[in-house]
Amino acid sequence: MNDLAVSGAKAEALVVTYVLEAGLSTPVLEAEVRAMAKAARDAGVRIAAGDTKVVEHGKADQMYVTTTGIGRLLPGVTIDPRSVRVGDRILLSGPIGDHGITILLARGELDLEADLRSDTRSVLPLVEALIRAAGPGIRWMRDPTRGGVATSLNELARDCGLGMVLFEDQIPVRDTVRGACELLGLDPLHIANEGQFLAVVSSEYADAAINALSLAPGGSEAQVIGEVREQPAGTVLVTTLYGGSRIVDMLVGDPLPRIC
Repeated sequence: MNDLAVSGAKAEALVVTYVLEAGLSTPVLEAEVRAMAKAARDAGVRIAAGDTKVVEHGKADQMYVTTTGIGRLLPGVTIDPRSVRVGDRILLSGPIGDHGITILLARGELDLEADLRSDTRSVLPLVEALIRAAGPGIRWMRDPTRGGVATSLNELARDCGLGMVLFEDQIPVRDTVRGACELLGLDPLHIANEGQFLAVVSSEYADAAINALSLAPGGSEAQVIGEVREQPAGTVLVTTLYGGSRIVDMLVGDPLPRIC
């Protein structure tokens, strides 16, 4: 649903396929199906079709789930990295890194206790609020999942040939996430997110966009985190709290368990 939303579309239906390991406990499968049904009802989308495949024991880590979404384009917005211009603002819908660090803690691979939850949610209500307030000024959107904010913006910089300059003090990161990343030597900008999105909007629509997001449910921590500049072309640059700067590349390798 979020992939469709940041492409400027509203999901109408999902097709779901389960790949199940032989011997999987029925209650485990039932819990997953019920959770998915509830999430679909809450998000207002139908699960219209699906399939199951069973593989031999030890070949599927219990269960894999794949989904395909079908949606309708939302009026009033065109998403195209080629439309990005110097001076455009980079918006973020909320704190980054919650999902990736929550998954790491849940797997017991880090001896830390923290009151942290995944940010998994539908971003469609936020996207719709943004389109209503700033539709003509929206250039590009992306949900920064695997590879995080850094990878999404590096891909944009490559596609449009411009520089993405981020202001470190404006990037929302929870203290728990920041502390875990410092302990593990990770950059929060590389940590996966599931319920946040990035947007690039023209400068004249930036204030209206942030106001609309902050008034929408779940968007109170939305921020302008940077701007598009001519240089350094094709690069993501972060200006630090201490007045310096550093280049942030795309994610190399996979520092956290990949579950999606």
